Amino acid sequence: MFSSLAAWRRRAVSRAVHRGVHWVRQAAAVTAECPGPYRFRRIGPGARLAFPQGTVFGDPWIEIGDHCIIGQDVTLTAGMMPDLDLGPDPILTLGNGVVLGRGSHVIADVRLTIGDDCYFGPGVYVTTTNHSYDDPEVPIGKQWPRTDPVSIGSGSWIGTGAVILPGARLGRNVVVAAGAVVRGEVPDHAVVAGAPAKVVRSWDPAAGWQPPLRTPAPVPVPEGVTPEQLIALETWRAQEAAAAGGACEVS
Repeated sequence: MFSSLAAWRRRAVSRAVHRGVHWVRQAAAVTAECPGPYRFRRIGPGARLAFPQGTVFGDPWIEIGDHCIIGQDVTLTAGMMPDLDLGPDPILTLGNGVVLGRGSHVIADVRLTIGDDCYFGPGVYVTTTNHSYDDPEVPIGKQWPRTDPVSIGSGSWIGTGAVILPGARLGRNVVVAAGAVVRGEVPDHAVVAGAPAKVVRSWDPAAGWQPPLRTPAPVPVPEGVTPEQLIALETWRAQEAAAAGGACEVS
């Protein structure tokens, strides 16, 4: 009896805690209507920064487009430290429909732009600043860093754990493989991988993807098809496959 009562209490406490956490996450998310403690230069309608946010400073020089999704623990910074006057122009700009995966870092000491509909996996690191080591007698962390603007073209996909270094200029619809380290210029419609990243696949208007893709393109679900119809179709396919297997066993 006492064991059952203790189990009921644990379940009740667990439900209450989860409801409380859910409420906090909803209430503490940052949107255009509820910007919390931040004063972004712009945050578009439908954009949302999940709670808990990572390190955010220099927000008056950060622009966030419409319908952006910023995951938990994402760092967004403009300037080398808080409370700097960075001038009249924006430093960090996210286009419309940008998705930044959980734990990503976007660090802009000089101009950094991310185009519309870019998707980042978790743990992506983008920076306009790198250490320098010109003087062999001075600790590297005490030497003045180098900065160089970064731009990521619209429609690009940045894989989990990728690093985009200062001076990188990615074209449109670029795929960056997980764990790649990217510097320099990447043309439109290219796939890059490795450290340092190299182009491993590119689009040729006459010949298509080179080297060719190994799998066929996925077929999108036609408009107007309901979930119930999809379930019925999958059930029918499974029944057909089972019937074909049975026929093979009989033969």
